[in-house]
Amino acid sequence: MEYKDYYQTLGVTKDASEKEIKQAFRKMARQYHPDVNPGDTQSEERFKEVNEAYEVLSDPEKRSKYDQLGSAWRDWDRMGGRPGDFDWGQWAAGGPGQRVHVQYGTPEDLQDLFGGGSPFSDFFTQVFGGMGGAGGARAGTRSPGGFQYRTRPQRGQDYEQEVEISLREAYQGTTRVLQKDGRRLEVKIPPGSRTGTRVRMSGEGGAGAGGGGAGDLYLRVNVAPDPQFERKGDDLHVSVPMDLYTAVLGGQAQVPTLSGPVVLTIPQGTQNGRTFRLRGKGMPRLKQPDQWGDLYAQVDVQLPTTLTPRQRELFEELQRLSKEPGD
Repeated sequence: MEYKDYYQTLGVTKDASEKEIKQAFRKMARQYHPDVNPGDTQSEERFKEVNEAYEVLSDPEKRSKYDQLGSAWRDWDRMGGRPGDFDWGQWAAGGPGQRVHVQYGTPEDLQDLFGGGSPFSDFFTQVFGGMGGAGGARAGTRSPGGFQYRTRPQRGQDYEQEVEISLREAYQGTTRVLQKDGRRLEVKIPPGSRTGTRVRMSGEGGAGAGGGGAGDLYLRVNVAPDPQFERKGDDLHVSVPMDLYTAVLGGQAQVPTLSGPVVLTIPQGTQNGRTFRLRGKGMPRLKQPDQWGDLYAQVDVQLPTTLTPRQRELFEELQRLSKEPGD
């Protein structure tokens, strides 16, 4: 029987941390996943190898046993021993009453993708006593009559799909219609959703195995940038153009909000860049529809670019007056 180098399979060193092993597995599992490579038998076999290696190296007990086996194998190989003469007996799993549980998965909760055959090699089966098969993971108990297996239900795979909405849709809440297996699914996206919000559709993911429930479908929200409003958390920021005369003399300005324009009183002598806070005129808080963020309106004073002769005369008069001593 051929010795399998699981560290080489995942492309990590023997002293790799649990985090490094998990990262390597996630990367390779995504690369060789059958859903990504439909009909590619080589990718499917590679995927099985990666899954088998992770099954061992992610389990401290299995990894420890595998490292001991690896040391013995390398010593035997250096001495010129032939693979067929290596004593595998002392490493074979099992013992009176021993129970071995095998669980296998992808980064997104793998299910059994390979029909009725075991997803594990003879090497794994002999060393660890694990067998996988159709209908989910199995637990095995060694008895005088051999291994007895019982199927463990396995939950289906979760799926995730990105969906883009506008800021106004995020403000009001919206819906999206999906087609799945010939069915029309209407998904409600709640008010206050932001980029990264996930909307769960229970039971609409991959089918389960061995009596396990179906996975879930998640819509991952991406809120598109808005040309008028900038969002920061649940608060909104907007620029309010204002003429020079209103800024100097005071008056009123119309401020846009997502629920419609409001009138803001502008005090005289308002400086360019001043920000006014409008309470409760921001975004609704996700899962708290009776609470709202605020809107911050920043004044953008617009200077006149052309003047009539009379206007210029008045500005020049103002300039002279501003240089005279006060009364």
